[in-house]
Amino acid sequence: MRERLTQGKRWVVKIGSTLLTADGKGLDHQLIEQWSAQMATLASAGKEIVLVSSGSIAEGMTRLGWQKKPSAVHELQAAAAVGQMGLVQAYESVFKKFDRQTAQVLLTHEDMADRRRYLNARATLNTLLNLGVVPIINENDTVITDEIRLGDNDTLAAMVASLIEADVLVLLTDQDGLYNKDPRTNNDAKLLSHANASDPDIHALAGPSGSSFGSGGMNTKIKAAERAAKSGTTTVIASGREPDVLLKLNEAAHLGTMLTTSQGAEVARKRWLSNQLRVSGTLTLDAGAVKTLHERGASLLSVGVSACSGDFKRGELVACVDEHNVEHARGLINYSAAESKQLLGQSSDKIKTLLGYEREPELIHRDNMVLTKR
Repeated sequence: MRERLTQGKRWVVKIGSTLLTADGKGLDHQLIEQWSAQMATLASAGKEIVLVSSGSIAEGMTRLGWQKKPSAVHELQAAAAVGQMGLVQAYESVFKKFDRQTAQVLLTHEDMADRRRYLNARATLNTLLNLGVVPIINENDTVITDEIRLGDNDTLAAMVASLIEADVLVLLTDQDGLYNKDPRTNNDAKLLSHANASDPDIHALAGPSGSSFGSGGMNTKIKAAERAAKSGTTTVIASGREPDVLLKLNEAAHLGTMLTTSQGAEVARKRWLSNQLRVSGTLTLDAGAVKTLHERGASLLSVGVSACSGDFKRGELVACVDEHNVEHARGLINYSAAESKQLLGQSSDKIKTLLGYEREPELIHRDNMVLTKR
C-alpha cells in the first residue's frame, strides 16, 4: 500500500506552524532548508510539488515580539501581514539555491466556494506545475476574518489536493503520526501505520492541538485525509523532524500514519460540492425522501421536504437533514428560501400553480447534489 506514495506523481506537502517556527521561537531556517532540499530533489525526479505552508501569523508574532496569540481580528491580520514577508522570503531564497522557481498563491475558502474562481485557481496551479514551478500556498489571513478564527491549513491542504487532483497529501507535524493513545501521557502508546479516515473510532483517538501557535490538531488532519480521499488522494501524517522524511516516504518507508478511506473517489463537480464548508440554509427531509436519496440517488423533490430554514437565494448551497437534524446531503438549490417555503410538502406538478412559474421540477437536481452521509 505504501507503493502509492512512490507511484504518485503529484504531491501536496503541508507544514505546520509549530514545526516552522521552532515552537514559536521564529522561523527554523535550518529545517526549512532541509524540507526545501527534499522537495527540490523530488521535483527533479519528476514529482510535481505543491507546498501549503502555515506560519505567517506565528512568524509575525515573533517579529512583533508578541508572546501570546491575540484574539482581536485586526491584530491577527497585522501579524499575518508582517509574517508573510519573512515566510515567503525564507522559502524563495532556499529554493533558489536548488534552481527551482517558486510562486506565492494566497487562497480563501471563498475562492473554493465560487465555481468560476475555483476553476481559475485550478488552471493557475496546473500551469505553474507544468512550468516546473513550486507553488507555495497559504490562506489569505491578512484580509479574511472568518478563516482566521475558524480555518486551518490542514483543511486548506486537503482542498488544494482535491482542487488539483493530487496523488499524495503529506501532512508534516511535530508528532510521528497517529497513535492508539495519547503518547504524551501513555508510555505504551503505539503508532498506527495505517488507518481508515472514515472510521469513527479513529476520530475518537485524535485530540486537540497541543500548541498555542497551531490552529489544527490531529482530528483536523484525519478530516483532511477524509476530504482528500474524495479525489483519490492518499494522505500520510508524519514527523517533519524525521531526517529526509519526504525522500523516505517516496521510497515507501513505513513512517508516520497512512490514511485512506473505504469511500470511492467522486467526480469533479461532486467533489467541489463536497469541499464547500458553508451552507446558506437547511432543508428538513422526511424519512421517505432520505431513503430515496440514498437508495436511488434521485433528485430532491419538494414533496419530501417538511421544513426550510435560512435566507438563501437560488443557486446557493443548502444542507439536507433528516428529522433528527443529521445531514445526509447538500446541493445547489433551484429556488429561493421564500419560494421553497411555499413548496414544502407539495408535488412538483403544483409548482407553477403555487408560484406562478416553474423553473425546474426539483428543488435540487441530483447532478448538483452530493451525499455527505453514507
